[in-house]
Amino acid sequence: MTNFSSRLSLVLPVVMILTASACSKKTPIPPPPPPPVSAAPAPSGGSTGTGRPVIAEFTVEPRSIERGQSAALRWNVTGSDSVVIDHGIGTVPATGTQRITPNDTTTYNLTATGPAGEAMGAATVTVTGPAAPANVTGRNTGRDTRTLETRIQSDLRDALFDYDSNNIRDDARAALTSDSDALKRIFADFPTAVINVEGHCDERGSAEYNLGLGDRRASSARDYLIMLGVPADRLKTVSYGKERPVCTESDEACWQRNRRAHFSGGQ
Repeated sequence: MTNFSSRLSLVLPVVMILTASACSKKTPIPPPPPPPVSAAPAPSGGSTGTGRPVIAEFTVEPRSIERGQSAALRWNVTGSDSVVIDHGIGTVPATGTQRITPNDTTTYNLTATGPAGEAMGAATVTVTGPAAPANVTGRNTGRDTRTLETRIQSDLRDALFDYDSNNIRDDARAALTSDSDALKRIFADFPTAVINVEGHCDERGSAEYNLGLGDRRASSARDYLIMLGVPADRLKTVSYGKERPVCTESDEACWQRNRRAHFSGGQ
């Protein structure tokens, strides 16, 4: 019995060591995987260019004017593909200023169109003061007593064009800028007057072709005047092609005088 106990005392430590060693070699259970991270939704509008346009500013200053005076429209639009203002102003840059001279109280509407819709704004200018006399053929009662036709002939300058072109060149811009101021004064004194913007050409080319070219020249001049604040409904266009020359010599100096936008009284 003693011998058995001695052997057992020797064997037990070995068994315990082996058992501990076996336990230490067990592979640990891996932790569970972390939950999936959800991607944040992409923002809409703003800098992505997919939102509606924003009209940051659309104002008129001053808001009230006397008849014959002018005011300034100012606007600032972001996120738009197209910006349009009514009452003959048309398509404009996203940011800008436009001089206006309305004869009566007028609300101007701005429409901005973007990839995801459109935005609209309005600005009203109040016009005060008595209406000018509706006298187109006689003399007005203001400080300038000349007839309408006299003022058209003396105060308005022709805009000249290059050969076979309806582009507004630098000297034509200067002439039309002066014309815009004169037209605003004329319309203030003659509120029912309508003025023709005539397109003319030199003698070269067919009559049919020059009628089309004259029409494009008249339209270019009219559009430029509207951009400068002349009321669109007070201007009409007509083309005479090469049928009404002011000079009949066959040289460049004469041809240049005939390539023009000219003004006359309308109906």
